Amino acid sequence: MSGPPVLPSLLVVHDEGSATALRVLASARGLCRVVLLCEPGNPRLAAELRDAGRHAEVVDLTGLDEDAVVRLAAGLAPAGAVTFSERRLRLTARIAAVCGLPFHSPATAAALTDKLRQRRLLAAAGVQDTRCVPVRGAGDAAEALAEVGLPAVLKPRSGAGSVDTCLVRSPDELRSVLAEFTGDSGGAYVLEEYLPGDPSAAGPGAGDFVSVESVVAGGRPRTVAVTGKLPLAPPFRETGHVLPAPLAAGLVAELVRLERRALRALGVRHGVTHTEIKLTPDGPRVIEVNGRLGGHIAEIVQRSQGYDLVAAALRLALGLPAPDPDPGPAPDPGAPGRDGVAFHFKLVPPEDRPLPDLRPLAGLLAELPGVDLVDVAPPPAEPDARTAGWRAGTAGAVGVVYGSAPDHPELWRVLRGLRDRLDAYWRTTIAESP
Repeated sequence: MSGPPVLPSLLVVHDEGSATALRVLASARGLCRVVLLCEPGNPRLAAELRDAGRHAEVVDLTGLDEDAVVRLAAGLAPAGAVTFSERRLRLTARIAAVCGLPFHSPATAAALTDKLRQRRLLAAAGVQDTRCVPVRGAGDAAEALAEVGLPAVLKPRSGAGSVDTCLVRSPDELRSVLAEFTGDSGGAYVLEEYLPGDPSAAGPGAGDFVSVESVVAGGRPRTVAVTGKLPLAPPFRETGHVLPAPLAAGLVAELVRLERRALRALGVRHGVTHTEIKLTPDGPRVIEVNGRLGGHIAEIVQRSQGYDLVAAALRLALGLPAPDPDPGPAPDPGAPGRDGVAFHFKLVPPEDRPLPDLRPLAGLLAELPGVDLVDVAPPPAEPDARTAGWRAGTAGAVGVVYGSAPDHPELWRVLRGLRDRLDAYWRTTIAESP
C-alpha cells in the first residue's frame, strides 16, 4: 500500500501582516507543508504560534542577519516562498532569488517597500508624477516644502498601515511633527503631494479611495476585486471595507487600467498585490502599490466572492496556477454580490486615552441588524495599559465588526446605526473614566 502523498514544502516568512499563521495553515490544507520562518519570541506572535506550531514546522530566525537567514532558508530546500508581511517582503525576495523560486525580484521588492523609489519609478514610466521628497529631520522642512507645497503628507519611507502618517498644513507644523517623529537620531520619511479626494466618486457614505486586489503570474495580472472603503478617521486611519465597491462599471475599468500600468512600471510579475488608489476630482491617482495581500482583504473577498486569496498566494508561490477570479452573475462590478454587500467596520477609538473593557461594547453592537460577528481586543494585562493613538495607524483599531446588507442603501443604514451606538459608547465610557 502506498502512503499519503508527499506534499511540497512551502516557506512562509512570517511576521505581523495580512494573514495569521492559522489562516495560512487553513488554506494550505492538502496543498503543501508549511514551514514558518519567524521570531517565535515576538510577543505579538506568541499566541498564534503556540497553536500553529502543532501543525507546522517553526524555524527561528531570531538574532540572525539577513545573509544568515537566506542561507538558513536555502538549506531547507523549499518548493516555494511567500510572505504576508510588509516587513518581510525584501527578505522573502532574496530567499526566492537564491532558491530559484517565483516571487517578486529583489529590485521589485525594493520598489514596493520604498515609497520614494516607487514614486520615482511611476513617474519615469509616465504612470503618475506625484511630488515626493525624502526628509530626515526638522532641518529638511523648508527645502522639502519648497518642492512639494502645502498641504502635504508626511509618512515613513518604508512602512504600512498608515503608521506615523499625517497631513501637514504649515511649515511650523511640519517642523514640529518631524522633530517628534525623528528626534535627535533622524529617520527615513518622505513628504509627498497631498491628493485631494472627490467625495462624489463613490457616493455618500463611502470613502474617497479604493484598493484593487490582483493575482499576477508571468507578468499577467488578473483582477480579483475592487474594494471600497469607508471614510478615514483622522489623520489617515482606515475604518473599514465594502465589497463590492459602490462604483460605476466605467470607473472600475479605469481603476484597473491604472493599477495594471503601475504594476508594469514596478516590474511586478508574480504574486498577490494590493494597490490603493485615490478618487480625486482629476480622476484616479495611485496612493501606493503593495506587493502582498492587504490587511483584512482575504476575509471580505472570500465572504463576498468565495475566492481564497491566501490560497491563491500559496499556489503562486509554489509555481501552481491560481484559480481564475469569478466575477459572479452581476455584470456591474458595483452591484451587490451573491450575498449582497459585505463590510468590515473597524472600531477606531476617538482619542489618546486609556480604553475600557470592550466586551460590553461587543454585545451592544452584535445585536444590531446586519451584524454577523464582533471581534474586539481582549482587556490589557494591566489596567489602563492600552491607549488609542493615531500614530499607530490602522493597527490602532481595537476591534472589527463583520456584517452584510442586501444592497448599498441598506448598508449605509446599517453603518449609521453602528456609528451611532459606537459614538454613544465612547462618550459614556470616556466620560466615566478617571
